Amino acid sequence: MSLFEKILIANRGEIAVRVIRTAHRLGIRTVAVHSEADAGAMHVEMADEAVCIGPAPAAESYLRGEAILDVARRTGAQAIHPGYGFLSENAPFAKACAEAGVVFIGPPIDAIRVMGSKADSKRVMTTAGVPLVPGYHGAAQDLQTFRSEADRIGYPVLVKASAGGGGKGMRVVTAAADLEAAIAGAKRESLASFRDDTLLLEKYLTQPRHVEIQVFADTHGHCIYLFERDCSLQRRHQKVIEEAPAPALPDALRKRIGEAAVAAARAVDYVGAGTVEFMYAGGEFYFIEMNTRLQVEHPVTEMITGQDLVEWQLRVAAGETLPLTQDQLTRRGHAFEARLYAEDPQREFLPAIGRLTHLEPPAQNPHVRVDTGVRSGDEISMYYDPMIAKLIVWDEDRTSALRRLRNALADYQIAGLTTNIEFLGAIAAHPAFEACEIDTGFIERHKADLIPEESRTPEEILSLAALAFLLRQSAEAHDGARALIDPHSPWHDVTGWNLNTDSHYDLRLRDAGELRRITLQFRSNGHEVVVHDGRTVKASNVTLENDLLSATLDGVRHRATIVFAGGSLTLFTGGRTWEMKLDDPLARAEEQEGGSGRIVAPMPGAVVAVLVAEGQAVEKNQPLMVIEAMKMEHTLRAPAAGKVAKLKVAKGDQVTEGVELVTLDG
Repeated sequence: MSLFEKILIANRGEIAVRVIRTAHRLGIRTVAVHSEADAGAMHVEMADEAVCIGPAPAAESYLRGEAILDVARRTGAQAIHPGYGFLSENAPFAKACAEAGVVFIGPPIDAIRVMGSKADSKRVMTTAGVPLVPGYHGAAQDLQTFRSEADRIGYPVLVKASAGGGGKGMRVVTAAADLEAAIAGAKRESLASFRDDTLLLEKYLTQPRHVEIQVFADTHGHCIYLFERDCSLQRRHQKVIEEAPAPALPDALRKRIGEAAVAAARAVDYVGAGTVEFMYAGGEFYFIEMNTRLQVEHPVTEMITGQDLVEWQLRVAAGETLPLTQDQLTRRGHAFEARLYAEDPQREFLPAIGRLTHLEPPAQNPHVRVDTGVRSGDEISMYYDPMIAKLIVWDEDRTSALRRLRNALADYQIAGLTTNIEFLGAIAAHPAFEACEIDTGFIERHKADLIPEESRTPEEILSLAALAFLLRQSAEAHDGARALIDPHSPWHDVTGWNLNTDSHYDLRLRDAGELRRITLQFRSNGHEVVVHDGRTVKASNVTLENDLLSATLDGVRHRATIVFAGGSLTLFTGGRTWEMKLDDPLARAEEQEGGSGRIVAPMPGAVVAVLVAEGQAVEKNQPLMVIEAMKMEHTLRAPAAGKVAKLKVAKGDQVTEGVELVTLDG
């Protein structure tokens, strides 16, 4: 049997890039599809051919199966790799591929259909003898049925979308009074994400670990498992850091859970790559679901096994047998994957959109790998998942791999958008994580440590920023002077020379919304940086070459990478990122004029629910409105008690970032 000559990748971003790289290594030509927004994307430039399939919204491009199949026919692609998300677990699309004579690089249609329904999959698992979490998986979807079943199961319960995954359409309910609202929200989110609002209920295990098994099967009757991954670190039911193998599990349990995963795959005559997910608590494990595709976190399995799972997918789809048997598989060392997102942990992980003005990942080597689909200068769009990259590290043991993760996160530089890098670094440095004290409640339990209250920027950092602004102004002045008749005129000097006045330079920086006044006093042997509400810092040996700032502050040498964007500055040093900008009094006056009673859209999105009426009295933190953006729902709450003076939008409206939604009177 021979591999394909040409394949189409029906996806975007880092997974499309990932598939293209393996395909090219195997000598397979690739076809990329893209939306209008992704015309200049990395995966488009890497592919041998690329075809636009529609406007930016996924429903008008990446979810258009008929358009993708048309591209496959026109380009002569023999197979389609769906990646993950979009159409990867869409049984009708897999069926359409088969009818068109194009190989779908994924499992059989029936396996997708059964495992795509959490209710159906649990019924099949019961027959296969795979242990389940107590729950309700029935067809009745009325509120009364859910109420009675939740009472039977016992609170807390998990309301969960039957279709899809990724934490969408999922709510934890701790009391009966909250069930109705949770069901309504889960149905809305599930319908928007999967076009299916069928729900199920499960007993919510309070301190479980999330352990999943990578399985692989071919068309010749072979099925194996490639060990396990621990994905317990989650927020809003979405994975944050994954590792392989799962730490602190007895070897006998590893074997039992692996064999249960194989039994689950065999129960649906599975073919290709799949992941069987379990909850592990009290020494027992319970089936949650099976993802009938390659997982986002598959690289940690690749790192400990030395195998390329995309290559395995291509070979199995082409009719070959699995490259290895269960007995031939070995694992070595330990691996972590951290998901880098454009989001703000300080604002409930609100996604960020905009341009990546600076993107510098750590150096890649056998210990450090970066999977990404973006480059410096690219946009993070409102239309797609805000993932920037996956950082994967490996070493001989967990302690060494964790140290590599901390170092690699400290070396990762991103400017232009708020990211979760420091949040990831806080997890990697947390003593409880290092001690393997992990479960799905880890982040919430240690939230105060992982997302501390914002503190004032230290004087040393303000001094470095002030010196950087000064040196940039000096460089700009010298560049401008070269074009003048007298380039040596003292009027172009910014080194402290003044006529009949003190030698100093004043500036005001906006630091996390706070105004910081700074004066640089010029001395014959260097500078003094006076922070008006802090201490004076002595600076000497200051240089700025390209983006690298070097300065001795109070006798200690500091180095930092500086990125300018207009009047803004991003400073990277000591594994942390600091952002500040020159103060603009006019913009600040407009901001103050807006008042605290204006609730504005934090990002572009759609209004899916308005929870208050004009004239209604509201309490502080009371939900006002729900906006759906980037495939997730975001609840906007009242910043203080008051009365709803004006509703500016209605359910179904599309809104842009910064648009006023609600006005409150105090």
